[in-house]
Amino acid sequence: MITPNGPQRALIISSFISRVGNGLFNTASVLYFTLVVHLPAAEVGVGLTIAGLTGLLAGIPAGNLADRYGPRTVWLTTLALQAATMAAFVFIHSWGTFTLLATLDRLAATASGAAGGALIARAGGERPAAFRAKLRTFVNLGVVLGTLGAAFAVSIGTRPAYTALILANAASFACAGLIALIGVPNYPPLPKPEEHHGWAVLTDRPFVSFVALYGAMGLQYQAVSLLLPIWLSAHTDAPRWTVAAVYAVNSGVCVLLQSRIGSRVETPRQGGRAFRLAGLLFLVSCPLMALTADVPAWIAPGLAILAICVHSLGEVWESSAGFALGFGLAPDHAQGQYQGLFGIGFDAGQALAPVILTVAVLELGHAGWLLLGAFFAALGAAGPLVAAWAERTRPTSQDPASATPGRPGETPLLDADQGPS
Repeated sequence: MITPNGPQRALIISSFISRVGNGLFNTASVLYFTLVVHLPAAEVGVGLTIAGLTGLLAGIPAGNLADRYGPRTVWLTTLALQAATMAAFVFIHSWGTFTLLATLDRLAATASGAAGGALIARAGGERPAAFRAKLRTFVNLGVVLGTLGAAFAVSIGTRPAYTALILANAASFACAGLIALIGVPNYPPLPKPEEHHGWAVLTDRPFVSFVALYGAMGLQYQAVSLLLPIWLSAHTDAPRWTVAAVYAVNSGVCVLLQSRIGSRVETPRQGGRAFRLAGLLFLVSCPLMALTADVPAWIAPGLAILAICVHSLGEVWESSAGFALGFGLAPDHAQGQYQGLFGIGFDAGQALAPVILTVAVLELGHAGWLLLGAFFAALGAAGPLVAAWAERTRPTSQDPASATPGRPGETPLLDADQGPS
């Protein structure tokens, strides 16, 4: 096991703190907007949809700024913006104000993902895959702890309790920025080839293809957080505590196995194989989830937990593949731009997931689960093909992840990565 160096340790601590704050707020945000601010649920949904779609626009521009002026500067700026917009949520009284602040928050969050990804790439060190896996482990742990704290505040249910959650999340962004300011170097921008331009990532067809695959595979996250809870509640005889158990097991498996598995997936080729394995594990987990509707109440919780264990193992392999390919295919000088597009692809998939899962899967019942598993397996099968395609567009005389896409021999790539938390 490697010991993180100073910058890596600072990034792990700052990311952990910010994700504790995210866990505190995200768990209770809809309840705050509907029960405390008294906005209709439909209006909250529309506002969040507007914010989510608008936020996608910040990805590539923010990544270009990180590549031009240095990732730490841009990342710290986005953290400050997130702290300010989050704190302002305690003052909202209308749908217009809510939508405006939510949109600003999503723009800042998307920009933060692009700049933060570039910063992770620069801090990757000699074993970037091991660092990235450790970072995601602490990110997951932070979300779990934040969620537990939110449950306590929600049980109180008062406006001061929700206000405390919001301000704690705002403070987490400020603390994360302060730690990064002190502990992470201000990496200078790297030289760029003359033909580089602000939308160069869109001409890298293997990378764009993987972004599309990863965004589609990202439906698996909401298969756990959205689809499975609805299924267990409406279509099975499982006791209510089964949903909480599923969440706990999912989080536990990811926290325990991310470093162990993720540190073994370093190259794009290994990432392609990991992506395929993830698809096969989802092919197994989805039918198991469907079967929970066909067993007695005393068996359903055990079957759901077995299904989520298989699914969570697939999630770890899938995120590890995202780390290796999402960052390993990006040139050093354009990590921000590439991570911007990577984040856009993932967020777009998450925005479409509720409609796809509830309409195209839930309505079909058992057949929907089987089709979903087959869909994930098909996506996974394309992973090695895309990885091989990407390597053919890069030089063979250097590291497999070298050079500007489509122009062999020009610029070495930094094998770094980012993944959704």
